[in-house]
Amino acid sequence: MDMAKGLLGRTTGAVVAAGLLLALAGCRDDDGQGAAEHGGAQVIAPGRPGEKARTLSPGEAAKRQPDDSPNAADRAYVQHMVEHHRQALTMSALVPERASSDGVKRLAERISAAQQPEIRAMESWAARYPAPSGAPAGHDHGAMPGMATEQQLKQLAEAKGADFDRLFLTLMTAHHEGAVKMAGEALATGNNGAVEEMANEVVATQTAEIHRMRAMG
Repeated sequence: MDMAKGLLGRTTGAVVAAGLLLALAGCRDDDGQGAAEHGGAQVIAPGRPGEKARTLSPGEAAKRQPDDSPNAADRAYVQHMVEHHRQALTMSALVPERASSDGVKRLAERISAAQQPEIRAMESWAARYPAPSGAPAGHDHGAMPGMATEQQLKQLAEAKGADFDRLFLTLMTAHHEGAVKMAGEALATGNNGAVEEMANEVVATQTAEIHRMRAMG
């Protein structure tokens, strides 16, 4: 699966990065030559099985770190998921006045508590990594997986009691399933570590909530 390949690739990169161990100034490599002779710190890079470890300068070690520069998939995921989360908050905001089920009310509170900080984190990431000039702008948010249509949102806003509960669970389950799909695509095709962490959080949190909503339906 593409998602599994993406996760495996990142795991391998993380292992390589973890292998670059910072040593104190004055440490020496197996050949007896170290950065201490030239001053400054040094980095020990473990060799492959049967090979000696190598002593690298900080500059050389930096070049060996996996490149997690954001790519188009990372930027698209963050941009789209912010809008996706905002719709979930819009739907959840209707719950206190229209739902009859305490379970639905607690679910909406959890959704809001989780997704509001996630939006802030994604907006902070987007500000740190603005799209390069010339990058395509705009997106049909309605085309994103799981997004409720304007008509569905209108029906939800007009429903009340048990009818509202049923419609909310139906729409929010589909909404979460769409978010998990988007996160899986980001994990398979993205490159940035921070985006990977955010996508993994969406997968874990919203998959658990999908199971909960199906049990409530």
